[in-house]
Amino acid sequence: MKRSIVGTFVAAATAAASLAAGGAATAVQPAAHRAPVVFVHGYLGSDPVWAPAKAAFLANGYRSDELFGFVYDYNTSNETSARGLAAFVEKVKKDTGAPKVDIVNHSMGGMVSMWYVKELGGSTSVGHLASLAGAHHGTDVATLCTVMSPSCAEMKPGSAFLKRLASGDETPGDTRYRTWYSPCDGVISPFFSTRLKGADNTLVPCVNHVAFLTDGGVLSQVVAFTKGE
Repeated sequence: MKRSIVGTFVAAATAAASLAAGGAATAVQPAAHRAPVVFVHGYLGSDPVWAPAKAAFLANGYRSDELFGFVYDYNTSNETSARGLAAFVEKVKKDTGAPKVDIVNHSMGGMVSMWYVKELGGSTSVGHLASLAGAHHGTDVATLCTVMSPSCAEMKPGSAFLKRLASGDETPGDTRYRTWYSPCDGVISPFFSTRLKGADNTLVPCVNHVAFLTDGGVLSQVVAFTKGE
């Protein structure tokens, strides 16, 4: 990607890391009325970028041991990462005793999440899927980094990976789907690539790509969605 985009992602991850000093907590069976939440980062991301989102969930009654960050090699094929997500979700379910999880993803994490849900049968294990600026139908920006990694090549509009995801039902199973997208995104191009047929697609007036991870209004909506409100 362009140097400015890479720099923005790295800066956001570094800033969020300072907010995540608490570290991972031991998994305990969650309250019966809600599912544990699995966060799936995007290209150049890692678990620390979710610090603001986790803070929003904690402020709304969740416990730290109900919040799980899935970390994967963003340079590897998204299909490989999706298989890793499938194993991670099964472990979260086993450790917490929960029959399902909720997934919150960002950017390329949307591709990882949707491959898991659609191609690996994950819809039976996911109650709610919230996607922030998900690259569900790719982005033209990916043409700048296709030589860097298989995952970025898959993010290019028209790739075999994206054609497979777009075929048939884009929102399978009983999972509830909601996306957030904005004309000010700057990374997902065209910005409406995030929308999924059958999902509750929420247009945000002007939030840039990285700001989806920190915007209080958006994060409040994400928490309410996963709680079924």
